[in-house]
Amino acid sequence: MESKRQQKMASLLQQELAQVLQRDLPHLFGGGLVPSISTVKVTPDLAVARVYLSLLIGNDAPERLEAIKEHTKEIRFALGKRIRSQVRVVPELTFFHDDSAAYAAHMDQVLSQLDIPPADPEQGESDEDTANERPRLFR
Repeated sequence: MESKRQQKMASLLQQELAQVLQRDLPHLFGGGLVPSISTVKVTPDLAVARVYLSLLIGNDAPERLEAIKEHTKEIRFALGKRIRSQVRVVPELTFFHDDSAAYAAHMDQVLSQLDIPPADPEQGESDEDTANERPRLFR
């Protein structure tokens, strides 16, 4: 479980990294879509931040993630300029692909393809009859 300090730092990093990626360094993405930051997790010593990026559109997510990893120093430097008055040390950034949205879309598709027959009305009545016949524990 994360401490309040970790949660505050993660929230600050998520907000400021979003601003850095959208406003300060959009040229890193070659005019493409800027990834959104889904989660930031910070180690207890606040030295390392694991940043999970949502790269929804396109099948080139691994290439885009590698491009972001190549520019980690630039991103950290821009982040440091924004939060230097709020933190003592800017954490090391490690970027990961967050594929939970793609997984949720896949599971939604799988569930929509299931063929579930409707329940028989006779079964519903027999369940109610057996529920009334059960002995009561407390009277």
